[in-house]
Formats: sequence, C-alpha cells, structure tokens
Amino acid sequence: MAVKTGEDARLEERWRDILAVHARTMCEIDRALHPHGLGASDFEVLDLLAAETPAEGDHCRVQNLVGRVHLSQSALSRLIGRLEKEGLVERSVCAEDRRGVWVSLTRKGRELHARVLPLQRSVLGRMLTDSTD
Repeated sequence: MAVKTGEDARLEERWRDILAVHARTMCEIDRALHPHGLGASDFEVLDLLAAETPAEGDHCRVQNLVGRVHLSQSALSRLIGRLEKEGLVERSVCAEDRRGVWVSLTRKGRELHARVLPLQRSVLGRMLTDSTD
C-alpha cells in the first residue's frame, strides 16, 4: 500500500474542491435554466454549437462536440436527439462520409440560447467568483 505524502494530500484536496465547485455550479445552472426547459448539459451543447456555427445555416460534425462536453458519445447523441425533438437543433447525414452526422442550431435554438445565455453567465460569474475567495 502506498503512503500518501503531504503533496498527494494537497493535490487530492484541491481535486475534490474543483469537483465540488463543478457540481455546485452545474446544479445552479440547472436551476436557472429549468424554467426555460433546459438543463446545464443542454445549454452546454447549445453554447458550443452557437460558438462553432455563428451564422444561421452553419453546421458542425457531432464528432467535433465529443470530448468538448462532459457526456459520453451515446449520452450526447441522446441529448442531441432530445434537442432535435424540441426543434432547437437539426441533424443531417454528412454527404462525404455517411458515418458522419452534422448538427446545427435552428432559429428557435439560437433564440433560446441568446435568451438564456445571460442567466448561465450570471451563474458562472457568481459561482466561480465565490469559489476563488
């Protein structure tokens, strides 16, 4: 059995602090966005799509989102399916590579993202400022 050093204990404590801040922040984002029918993960995908596809009609490969969100590939696929059902995103098959899937924000998705963006950023500002004090 390895003996934990003081440095190991400090790293472990810092890591647990980071996880706690993340968990509290995600819960607060969920609370702030719930009245708009979104959760933190939903918003995260909409926010990435808004950044990756700034103009209406732009699209992004789903594969480009994997690894940038805190979801497994299958969970991301289910989330995108739910967002598509709600009319917030559209999916299409990549003509060059039939295995690839494109995803884009709809007008409704862009409008909802713009409406809730200040709520999410407010939570981030409050939670991340508090965590460093």
